[in-house]
Amino acid sequence: MRSTKAVLLALAVVGCATHEPASLSRLAAPPSTGSTITGRVKIGQPYQVMGQWYTPSDDRGYDVTGTASWYGPGFHALATASGERYDQDALSAAHKTLPLPCFVEVTNLDNGRVLTVRVNDRGPFVDGRIIDLSRKSAQLLGVDRPGTAHVRVRRIFPNVVQLVSMTPPAAPPPPLSKSPSVAATVANAAAGSIFIQVAAVSDAGRAAWLKGYLVSFAPSEVERSPTGLWRVRLGPFVSHDQASPILAQVQAAGYTDSRTVVADPVR
Repeated sequence: MRSTKAVLLALAVVGCATHEPASLSRLAAPPSTGSTITGRVKIGQPYQVMGQWYTPSDDRGYDVTGTASWYGPGFHALATASGERYDQDALSAAHKTLPLPCFVEVTNLDNGRVLTVRVNDRGPFVDGRIIDLSRKSAQLLGVDRPGTAHVRVRRIFPNVVQLVSMTPPAAPPPPLSKSPSVAATVANAAAGSIFIQVAAVSDAGRAAWLKGYLVSFAPSEVERSPTGLWRVRLGPFVSHDQASPILAQVQAAGYTDSRTVVADPVR
């Protein structure tokens, strides 16, 4: 009965969508009772964000209720924790500890809607929230307008056919073209210092996570801009020749909008 109800609810939600309803209905359907496949997943090492430690694990029985939120335009096309590029119009989500990627069934307990999403990112780094939905997932579940919702998140294991239909095609290798340098204000930096700006996001927790991830490329820092965004940067570098190979590596890792900036500090 639960499976039938979930399918009907998911299809009803998808029926309201305006983009590719047939494709979305396959994505929204919960798994059948066929053989399952887990594929290669990334568990990851314990990590720290804003003073809080998180320990990823392959929790195959994960079934938790809590608060869901969603994230969208500020992160669209940036690299996720799994190395994929974030697509705000895909049925995906971020979780603090589940393997990457994996699949979960999300039930909005406020309206009864049910959706299967693919976890491929880390977050949300806010107390009490258990999952961060993509914009499309939030729209289908009715979470986008209120911003948050009380949900049940249950890990599931799709069969082979569903796994193929739910996995997005691999993105083409990002171009390693030259990125122009632009003038920027960097606090506490010597005038003329060169940095690589990777992202500017509105979530301090995500900025802190990204800073920790990028430290494997070069020293990283987070700075709050006058507009309230959190800038994540690498450096400083003494010259463009020193920064260029690091910039190429960061772009190849999925951060294709990264560019060099020259410090012009405010005194």
